[in-house]
Amino acid sequence: MLKQSLISLAVASSFLLTGCQTTSSETIVTKANAIAPVITKSISTPIDFGSELITLEQAMANPDWIARSPSRPYWSANSTDIYYSQKQAGNELRDLFKVSATKAPTKVSLDELHSVGANDGVFNTDKSKYAYEFEGNVFVQDLATNTLIQITHSSDYEYAPQFLRDGRLAYRAGNAFFAVDLGSGLTKELVKLHMSDEPKGVQEPSSFIAKEQHKLIEYVALTHQNSKDKQTRNTQLEAQNTTIQDRQFYLGKGKALVDVKLSPDGNKLVAVIKDDKPSRADTDIMPNYVTQDGNIDPVKARLRVADAKPSQSEIIYIDIAAKQQKVLGYDTLPGFDEDVLASVKAENAKALGDTYKSQRTPRHINLIYPWDSIEWNASGTQVALMLEAWDNKDRWIATVDFETAKLVSQHRLHDEAWVNYRHNQFGWLNNQDTLYYLSEESGYSHLYLKPLNGEPKAITSGKYVVSDLTLTSDDSAIYYKANKEHPGLYEIYRVNLADGSHQQLTNLDGMTDYSLSPDEQRLLLTHSKIMSPPELYVADAKPNTAARRLTNTVTDAFLNKKLVAPQIVAVPSSHTDEPVYAKVYYPSDYQEGETGKNRKAVIFNHGAGYLQNSHMGWSNYFREFMFHSLLANEGYVVMDMDYRGSKGYGRDWRTAIYRHMGKPEIEDLADGVNWMVENVNVDRNAVGTYGGSYGGFMTFMALFTQPDLFQAGAALRPVTDWAYYNDPYTSNILNRPDVDPIAYRRSSPIYHAEGLNKALLINAPMIDDNVFFQDVVRLVQRLIELEKENFETAIYPVEPHGFRQPSSWLDEYRRIYKLFKDHL
Repeated sequence: MLKQSLISLAVASSFLLTGCQTTSSETIVTKANAIAPVITKSISTPIDFGSELITLEQAMANPDWIARSPSRPYWSANSTDIYYSQKQAGNELRDLFKVSATKAPTKVSLDELHSVGANDGVFNTDKSKYAYEFEGNVFVQDLATNTLIQITHSSDYEYAPQFLRDGRLAYRAGNAFFAVDLGSGLTKELVKLHMSDEPKGVQEPSSFIAKEQHKLIEYVALTHQNSKDKQTRNTQLEAQNTTIQDRQFYLGKGKALVDVKLSPDGNKLVAVIKDDKPSRADTDIMPNYVTQDGNIDPVKARLRVADAKPSQSEIIYIDIAAKQQKVLGYDTLPGFDEDVLASVKAENAKALGDTYKSQRTPRHINLIYPWDSIEWNASGTQVALMLEAWDNKDRWIATVDFETAKLVSQHRLHDEAWVNYRHNQFGWLNNQDTLYYLSEESGYSHLYLKPLNGEPKAITSGKYVVSDLTLTSDDSAIYYKANKEHPGLYEIYRVNLADGSHQQLTNLDGMTDYSLSPDEQRLLLTHSKIMSPPELYVADAKPNTAARRLTNTVTDAFLNKKLVAPQIVAVPSSHTDEPVYAKVYYPSDYQEGETGKNRKAVIFNHGAGYLQNSHMGWSNYFREFMFHSLLANEGYVVMDMDYRGSKGYGRDWRTAIYRHMGKPEIEDLADGVNWMVENVNVDRNAVGTYGGSYGGFMTFMALFTQPDLFQAGAALRPVTDWAYYNDPYTSNILNRPDVDPIAYRRSSPIYHAEGLNKALLINAPMIDDNVFFQDVVRLVQRLIELEKENFETAIYPVEPHGFRQPSSWLDEYRRIYKLFKDHL
């Protein structure tokens, strides 16, 4: 059951911010399995939350006026203090602050920054020592004596500290690993990797000319013999004198290191390499016209998916002590040579009048990105790697048979659409050879355990998403974040690995992230609500305990604004069994059950595609939130939908857009329009839409493919042709253009531009390194050639994908506001 505090979400959020009483006001959140939404009276923030209406100028101002929220928080090594970053007022510099449950926040001075640890610090086995990197140097804190030792102090960049099983501290510098004995202070180079071929040493003459040279010229022969003697002497010296170290390995000329992990015993290493090829062409540029020196700057840009070439990683196992290295092949992975795109290739061949004959061919396989993809067990006796196919259809977790130098598949996740690039966290239990990992094989991201020589076991299950795993040091429990109660409500849970019992640890009603303290007794929480930006809290790591607030960064200016709190409703879908969750901003004068008033409406389309915005926490779209409040105060109904493809609703929702982006999403928008017409007195002929990035793409697809759905639309920083977008994102959903041109043509707005017959505003930043300005240029030329007259284009010469200048934000939203005023 959803609690009354959840139902009264908007009121609770304002109360947490102000600590004062509020007037009675309700917001209804429908449950995940609800079909029909519940309609209630309009929701606006109570009068004691603020009385000033928001203006467009204020909404688009530098967000410092709202809050300078804490970011990147982490625990101190002794679990008593918490550190976090906070942006300085008026600039992009950040300061570090220290806070605890008993002390107010204080700024850490610059001369103390090296002494406060890091969010990725590491402990030794008994947690008596703590190591971290600061500005390219390694430090160790002795927690028993509270002393700090600087291990390195150089212009080289030393990082990735790691305690070895024998107590030494290892770290990395370039492509070399070092270990320091904390007792004696002796530093030893464990291994050094070279991206070159192994030197051949002194070679015997091989050609006729060379051989004769050695016979005829005594100087040449003597010089050659001296070189051979020196080489032999060096080999003998290294073998007989333990003070000399030369453990160098050569991974091949023309190779680049992708990742490398040293074993906990310091004797083994797994390195992953790839061909060292340029990631872009010389023609991949982005002209910047407004520069410091007045000249045009051809800024380097990323590769397009249409230009991507197959890539493959090579896994090398290195036995440092034995001075051996072996390449691990992929041929033991199940499905390594399956033609998983056979049906797609056949469909595209048929469209050209050809036929396609499927055949088995080894697939291109790489480390999965961007997760930590190589994990050694605690004893250093086994290692696991997470791999993915270049075609995005398979993910493997594999261990290594060191005797045969073969990969051993522990788990294969196959998806006919694409394997999620999130929910790939995995690792080893600390005290046994058992893997834990996340997988979407059930349809939702859930936690599994897999013994090395056993079958996997699901630890969580249900129609909710699990993420952010934290294993306790004794393997008794795993903490996780999940949206069990409602797709938009995230709390922190703990599962007992012995009996499988679950406990809910937080009950904050909103969006909550966490960090478990090093002593595993408390939770550091970053929590927000729809109306409340993120703040830090601390709570005991057990059920039914109150969370204590540590920071209060929201400004009085923001608290004084009268903003409209959106409801979250479940819009019935015409195409799926599940509803489409959406935020709805009701007009400030709306009365439940009103009749006879035809309302204007706007649907906002969030960006990224795979993103969740109809949740109960503070949104990154805070400017849009205030713009929607402004529109609602002027009588508009505003809807913000988590259309199919959005995050937080499981695998089927995510992959509904496979090979046809812009169709399911627009169907969901149509359901949203119908819902507003039927429930909120919206005039079907007075609805507009807008969005940025993926949301701009959706605006195009709505106006081009369903031209009667909206009367006007604004496309901001929009994708117009998916062949021009990046490879990692696009190839997941549409495969690649050389394999699946059908998917690209039916998913790219530029192929459907002839359908435009309503007012269109296109806003495009010119130094956008995400969605290139070229996208808009090409579409505008297409519209000109189609002789379309109902579109306008605004350009922003100094802006990247995410605008930085308040003046640009203001100009953009003034144009959007005018578009809706003129055409709805």
